[in-house]
Amino acid sequence: MSTGYKCAGRAGHLTKGDRRAEHPEACADSMAGRPALWLGPLLLLSLWASLAPGSLLRRLGEHIQRVQESSGLSLTSSPGAGALPKQGWLEQPLDPFNTSDRRSFLQRYWVNDRHWASPRGPVFLHLGGEGSLGSGSVMRGHPAALAPAWGALVIGLEHRFYGLSVPAGGLDVAQLSFLSSRFALADVASARLALARLFNVSVSSPWICFGGSYAGSLAAWARLKFPHLIFASVASSAPVRAVLDFSEYNEVVSRSLMSTAVGGSPECRAAASAAFAEVERRLRAGPEARGALRAELGACTSLDRAEDQAELLGALQALVGGTVQYDAQAGAPLSVRRLCGLLLEGRSNRSLSAPYHGLRRAVQVVMHSLGQRCLSFSRAETVARLKATDPQVSGVGDRQWLYQTCTEFGFYVTCEGPRCPFSRLPALPSQLELCERVFGLSTSSVVQAVGQTNSYYGGQTPGATQVLFINGDTDPWHVLSVTQALGPSELALLIPGASHCMDMAPERPSDSPSLRLGRQSISQQLQIWLGLAKQSSVSSGG
Repeated sequence: MSTGYKCAGRAGHLTKGDRRAEHPEACADSMAGRPALWLGPLLLLSLWASLAPGSLLRRLGEHIQRVQESSGLSLTSSPGAGALPKQGWLEQPLDPFNTSDRRSFLQRYWVNDRHWASPRGPVFLHLGGEGSLGSGSVMRGHPAALAPAWGALVIGLEHRFYGLSVPAGGLDVAQLSFLSSRFALADVASARLALARLFNVSVSSPWICFGGSYAGSLAAWARLKFPHLIFASVASSAPVRAVLDFSEYNEVVSRSLMSTAVGGSPECRAAASAAFAEVERRLRAGPEARGALRAELGACTSLDRAEDQAELLGALQALVGGTVQYDAQAGAPLSVRRLCGLLLEGRSNRSLSAPYHGLRRAVQVVMHSLGQRCLSFSRAETVARLKATDPQVSGVGDRQWLYQTCTEFGFYVTCEGPRCPFSRLPALPSQLELCERVFGLSTSSVVQAVGQTNSYYGGQTPGATQVLFINGDTDPWHVLSVTQALGPSELALLIPGASHCMDMAPERPSDSPSLRLGRQSISQQLQIWLGLAKQSSVSSGG
């Protein structure tokens, strides 16, 4: 359905720097014939050669998202007006909980109206998370793939402080005090009302939220906190339980490395353990051995300091964990099957160092795929990078996401349990130390923040109705989500062999039968919800 776009700033277009908007609505900007602006922040990845443990998982996720979104644009776009999504901006209050604070920022959104059949049709609102939200988010994969069947309008809303939705004034701690899931949910509510006016959406149209990972939690919480605005939500791989010590992550990684269903085996897990043991042995063997290790594993700094050794070991853990987390997804550098193949190469000669050489080859594959020169940097350089308050330097969102983990979620992956096959480093104290060194936040404040988050949202029993939680049992994050139905309208689906947010990815011929069945279940649940919405509209005379 074609729509007219109103402008709230200068005639014809509201730019990101325009502060003269009189209303929250802003004009949408057709992207036809223009470069894909959503790639801008992600291109900053190449400016950083270092991959700290936490940021490596983010890089893998962003790389996979970029590949999937770009392939979605190339496959779904066709000549003619309306083929590509439109970009727009909403003026949002910086502090929505303080009406006397007049400061504002511009929040980016994307619109795909190709399948919108009527102003009474449903609206699928795709929420962004801890990174840039690209135009492909409203073009391919769900919710976009679900739009044609129901004539839905698809809108993607970028999260405050990420991508191009960064408020003016930098990223110092005072500014970051306006970054939280609660502020983000307030943005969702405000955007839901503003966009309904802007696109002349009928009051009877149901709005359904979608999101994956942290944004999946936001989708569930949006329904929990604003049931009068959000009719239902689909929450994919949503870690709704905050946790300080996320040791369960590596327990799932360990199980997945042994799972024959995804290409693992007990021998593969044993080889991974042996590879890490060999890395630690070489770290202890003296300066010459550490120098060779530095060259072989892509460490861009000396490994003589214990804290820099922990950085390398953490990055290696993240590499293996990320392989499991994004197993078999388009754009993933490695799958569990391929990683296990590398780790088990050369086992016939019974060489103790064979698994290490397999891990080394896996490092080379990932670094080449991500375009990175180094796997790890020094701890001091990591801290310095995270302290940078210039959004252009922190454009990929590492500083922002670290702040949210320190003030809301924790999520610090550790390997101190008996079932973890990796090194015990980096330990939890060294991860919590980042909160202190970067933001001046004590361990006790982080512990308190995690508890408050679970109290506010309900953890794994949020109590929201008309929410469908989707998870894959290969994904390490599923242990923090809802994997069993909590009631007749608080539903859950656990897909065997599926990895992180795999249900949201564009369909591929190689998709497993269980994944295809999972996507069918999502469609069936949408059909039920939209039927309820229609009945409600008829009974109310809407």
